Amino acid sequence: MSIPKKGSRLITVDDVIYRWRIRRKPTYCQANSWAPLTFAVEPANEPGSVLLVSLPCSRPDAWLGEQAMAVRPALVSATIRRVLKCGWDPHQIGNAFIFSLTEDDLTEAMNGQRPSYVVPFMRR
Repeated sequence: MSIPKKGSRLITVDDVIYRWRIRRKPTYCQANSWAPLTFAVEPANEPGSVLLVSLPCSRPDAWLGEQAMAVRPALVSATIRRVLKCGWDPHQIGNAFIFSLTEDDLTEAMNGQRPSYVVPFMRR
């Protein structure tokens, strides 16, 4: 499995370039807030294992207006570092490595700052 280049972003973590992407449109389950917000990461220059990360919140474009958050490059790089310590080998070809972040993981990734959530229907 590979991440499409269109719509993906490059990020460098510890001198390795990765490509990351959030699905452009939500799946039906994500739109109903039954499934969480996810993003995918893979090495940019060579084929390897794909990392699938799920967050403890809904997508901002979910239909029901559940709590959501923006995925920023700082969160992606902190997640990549954490998952590398947990055993993800991005250069080994094989199945996707699935990783779920918790509220505590998000707080740790953002240097002790609690994640800020938005409720989409409350935005102006």
